[in-house]
Amino acid sequence: MRVAVVRFPGSNCEPEACRAVERAGGQAFYVWHRDTSLSGADAVILPGGFSYGDYLRSGAIARFSPVMEAIKAHAAADGPVLGICNGFQILCEAGMLPGALQKNRGLKFLCTSTEVRVDAGGTAATAVIAPGTVLHLPINHFEGCYTCNDATLDQLRADERVVFRYVRNPNGSRDDIAGVCSRDRNVVGLMPHPERASHELLGSVDGNAVFSSLLNSVAQAAPRPTPARLSTDAGTPTDRQAP
Repeated sequence: MRVAVVRFPGSNCEPEACRAVERAGGQAFYVWHRDTSLSGADAVILPGGFSYGDYLRSGAIARFSPVMEAIKAHAAADGPVLGICNGFQILCEAGMLPGALQKNRGLKFLCTSTEVRVDAGGTAATAVIAPGTVLHLPINHFEGCYTCNDATLDQLRADERVVFRYVRNPNGSRDDIAGVCSRDRNVVGLMPHPERASHELLGSVDGNAVFSSLLNSVAQAAPRPTPARLSTDAGTPTDRQAP
């Protein structure tokens, strides 16, 4: 199972995401934000970081990157997509997930561990996690306060699309929301960092279940044709290019 990890200018969590995928038994490789192909990836991760320095607002510029059209096509074909922290912000800015992320309550940057409850199963991030499970995951954000209007919140609740909730809300997110999914449940965004809780040396292995779920959900996705060979710009990082 091949997982594309997208690199935007300012991303900084892509190596950890790759290692977490590999620990779960998948094959990870980088895709540059200017690429127009996912090189036949079975799943996609938009990692954490600060794409474009969070200018304008987090994810607002990255949503226009050429690779986003390929990611939208992948999601439309039932392909699993996981957005972590800045990746969650990008998915919301791109209209692939509802709501928006705004500055934390108290206007403080948060870097700590938190407890997150799984409230929805059967998604690309919770396929092998029982609802009610509490995960210990780090957070590292300034614009992590999830917000949406009343109608959107009612719909999320009715469709059981609130995937993760904070046990103790650290940032003021509406309804304690830490992560949501798309209507088809194959696109998931969350603010906590499961890739930073994927090895004993990191203090928790709870994040491994998220990546195992991502790989598990690949088997449930419709088969997709292999696109043309990845085209990479000169100067693009090439240490983990698609094979």
